[in-house]
Amino acid sequence: MKDYKKYFTIPAEPEEVYAAITNPVTIELWTGEHAEMSTEPNTEFSMWDGSIAGKNIEFEPGKKVVQQWYFGEQEEPSIVTIKLHADKHGTSAELKHTNIPDDAYDDIVEGWADSYFGGLADFFAVN
Repeated sequence: MKDYKKYFTIPAEPEEVYAAITNPVTIELWTGEHAEMSTEPNTEFSMWDGSIAGKNIEFEPGKKVVQQWYFGEQEEPSIVTIKLHADKHGTSAELKHTNIPDDAYDDIVEGWADSYFGGLADFFAVN
């Protein structure tokens, strides 16, 4: 199991980024895929038409999202924490993803950079 931590800059206010990662309609706009999402703790979520699935744990509107991502049978849960901070360029998104299976690590890191935060940055850059 591996952990990953990185900061990403998104050209939008933290409240806008928060809405983009928690509202299923907005998620579908920037991913181009079906999403199921709720800001209620202990609800299941699914993004990229089921490629990513898990359970929502905690929300702090405009500031933080905590989720458990599912990777089959794992002894330790894989936890994603995204903290949003106001920045002179919009939002600095602090990502911490723990307990990533070794065989999925490279794909997950690439997905965070290209699809997730890259998609968000592209979405806000053109809107």
